[in-house]
Amino acid sequence: MECVFGLVGNGFAIVAADTSAVHSILVHKSNEDKIMVLDSHKLIAASGESGDRVQFTEYIQKNVALYQFRNGIPLTTAAAANFTRGELATALRKNPYFVNILLAGYDKETGPSLYYIDYIATLHKVDKGAFGYGSYFSLSMMDRHYHSGMTVEEAIDLVDKCIMEIRSRLVVAPPNFVIKIVDKDGAREYAWRESVKDAAVASA
Repeated sequence: MECVFGLVGNGFAIVAADTSAVHSILVHKSNEDKIMVLDSHKLIAASGESGDRVQFTEYIQKNVALYQFRNGIPLTTAAAANFTRGELATALRKNPYFVNILLAGYDKETGPSLYYIDYIATLHKVDKGAFGYGSYFSLSMMDRHYHSGMTVEEAIDLVDKCIMEIRSRLVVAPPNFVIKIVDKDGAREYAWRESVKDAAVASA
């Protein structure tokens, strides 16, 4: 039961995602990172079918890198979001990807931004967004507590409230979450929120 959510604060954007790799009633692993670093100042968080999610996000990452390599300048966050939407729209009429995406980035001219892109290639610029079963709880928490111009500390506190709400209210709640942030200093991992660790398999 996937949970991906994010928000924009004062000079930064934060994205959080669960780290469970699940198929049917089985949990294969609980440390799967679903937030990819697109480039130095962009993050892409995805939910959906695991094969589609990995293949599509890697495809976008490599094409963003190819654009920068060919042209000598990186894509803006808006341009990367529109490229991603275009690729989803093209695939929708051929071989659709079942992936929902939150794309966060920071540009020198425009500051932080967050884009909501769903599996049918709908694109919106948002201040806060969420996908998955956890969105029922995280969106309501963000509606209540989010305000523009949040500090990093306030945003992390809100992310933790969302995680606690998901863990306590969702019947099949994922145990672990990863939080990543992007600001003027770049995109990076901020913290993990773990309640279960994958046990090391003893060698025979």
